[in-house]
Amino acid sequence: MKLANKVALVTGGARGLGRAYVLHLAKLGADVVINDVDLNAAQEYDEALNAESVAAEVEALGRRGLGIEADVTDKAAAEAMLQQTVDTFGQIDILVNNAGGMLYPPLNTTAATAPADHYHYIMDINLTGTIFCCQAAAPYMQAARSGKIVNTASQAGLWSGRNAGGMAYKVAKAGVVHYTRVLAAELGPHNVHVNCIAPGFVLSSRAVAGGRNSPEVRDRLLQDIPLGRLGMPEDCAKVVEFLVTDLSDYVTGQCIPVCGGYVAF
Repeated sequence: MKLANKVALVTGGARGLGRAYVLHLAKLGADVVINDVDLNAAQEYDEALNAESVAAEVEALGRRGLGIEADVTDKAAAEAMLQQTVDTFGQIDILVNNAGGMLYPPLNTTAATAPADHYHYIMDINLTGTIFCCQAAAPYMQAARSGKIVNTASQAGLWSGRNAGGMAYKVAKAGVVHYTRVLAAELGPHNVHVNCIAPGFVLSSRAVAGGRNSPEVRDRLLQDIPLGRLGMPEDCAKVVEFLVTDLSDYVTGQCIPVCGGYVAF
């Protein structure tokens, strides 16, 4: 129960990696706020829940759970969500910015010619939403002189892939890494830690639905993963645990790839 008496908020927490973080934090003793633009998002990819909602799953683990449906790319909505969290639980100790992804890619995602509307959309859901949630949480954490923020980058934000595809997503996730560093410098004197993780090829429900676990895709990816397997959501959740507990009390401004060795500098 490392997180007893702590309150965590996880964006994009209704399915996939976000849901894994929610349940892992609850098992560690935290009360958890689950944010998503659709709290029934698990149904889209046939992800089976153990209760009628992720918040109910948290409560089944003996912790308090609260679902808040909100679009984090709306600054006012992000601020209202943090206010509701504090009004309900009295505090906010942990923020995990997980919302985002490489969603609805057009046929052309290259660096020189990708369409502007998709670029703006991807930047908003990955980078802008992260910034808005951090800005909404920061005053509460500064006042408490305590807090742990974990942002979500991607292996795609750490290297180019040696191709022009997926430009908007790569640039947005690279932005998350650098925003993490900048915010850590600002909030460090207030004893607020800001770090991020960069997942590699993880078998989330959305990735599986997109074919990541098919034999041909899996075999191609495994050629470049030294540990010889694709990641599971719990692999990332364990690193989130490190970043939100006292194990990381002298770690801030860092990005940890969780990729089985795929990213090698």
